[in-house]
Amino acid sequence: MRLAKIDWALGAILAVMVVGVSACGSSSSSSSSASLPTKIGSGEGQLNLVAWEGYAQPEWVKSFEKQTGCVVHAKYAGSSDEMVTLMRQGGGSQYDMVSASGDASLRLIRGGDVAAMNVALVPEWKSFIPQLQSPSHNTVDGKHYGISLQWGPNVLMYNSKTIPSAPRSWSAIYDSKYKGQISVPNNPIQIADAALYLSKTKPSLGITDPYELTEAQLNATAELLKSQRPLIKKYWALASDEIELFKSNDVAIGAAWPYQQNTLLSDKVAVKSLIPSEGATGWADTWMLAAHAKDPNCAYRWVNWVSTPKVQAQQALSFGETPANTKACAEMEKLSKGSCPLYHANASSAYFDSIKFWKTPVKECGNGQSDCMDYTAWQQKWTEVTG
Repeated sequence: MRLAKIDWALGAILAVMVVGVSACGSSSSSSSSASLPTKIGSGEGQLNLVAWEGYAQPEWVKSFEKQTGCVVHAKYAGSSDEMVTLMRQGGGSQYDMVSASGDASLRLIRGGDVAAMNVALVPEWKSFIPQLQSPSHNTVDGKHYGISLQWGPNVLMYNSKTIPSAPRSWSAIYDSKYKGQISVPNNPIQIADAALYLSKTKPSLGITDPYELTEAQLNATAELLKSQRPLIKKYWALASDEIELFKSNDVAIGAAWPYQQNTLLSDKVAVKSLIPSEGATGWADTWMLAAHAKDPNCAYRWVNWVSTPKVQAQQALSFGETPANTKACAEMEKLSKGSCPLYHANASSAYFDSIKFWKTPVKECGNGQSDCMDYTAWQQKWTEVTG
């Protein structure tokens, strides 16, 4: 979807934020309010991003570059694991920012790979929905390790010509009648989708949180995924991989993001999506500043740019997700009437709370026990599943 160019007065905001900020990155263990930058200085001339595919589109990047002089170089990553690896390359100074999802953000914080940020330098932060002002996946001990961006559900997408009757359950991607026509993400966090399904279909397993699995629960989930493996046409890494699979009719159904559906619809491919009866997992993404960022001023300017209502609306419509900024709803309606309710940008807190958002699996369970399997165990189990 091509949207109108950004004509927006961020310069007026940034003009008052003068005087340089030097290398403002610091490790998670040493960041404090005293070490946070208090002003945004002149941009360094470039900005190196690790991002999800579709997060650095020309519609808002070109105008940002013109306004700030910060030339954007984006490296698209296919998974949260890849994002973490990229952010640690070159001693952690190769990239300035990453659009981390909840299954990566805490790993980056605990690893000292990202620096605390001063939300006071991001005026629009005050307009974010309350749940994304200080969420647990990017705010630790009162310190903000990033600025929330967008959020959305992981949906069940299908070719409506091949499958004319809408499947209502995630059971469809475990059904042998679709053998060789299924595609799901190649990502350990996909275990949570299977665990969510089992929490509804096999309550005897006692799964209450799809990210807090005991060894027995993880093993049961892995068995389901292993039975699914012969049915899979391809585990997709990049969103564009799945898009091509649907365009070529190599697959007819799979787990997807709204971005894939939007792109396919624009290419006249008959696809539909839904949130099945068991519910859905989802993501809430954060722009995080590298602890050793070489271009921190451009980084702060970037989060200011993408936090504004119009850019939030543009990205929401381009990717097919929901903006963090509550003021973006009106901008979405200007660009595409009816899009605000379509993407639940004006939904109640209950809708947001109903989605099981990605978070890093850790040993500490929500019930006070420490018998859950951590992310390393999830990675090992995913390798067993996919081979």
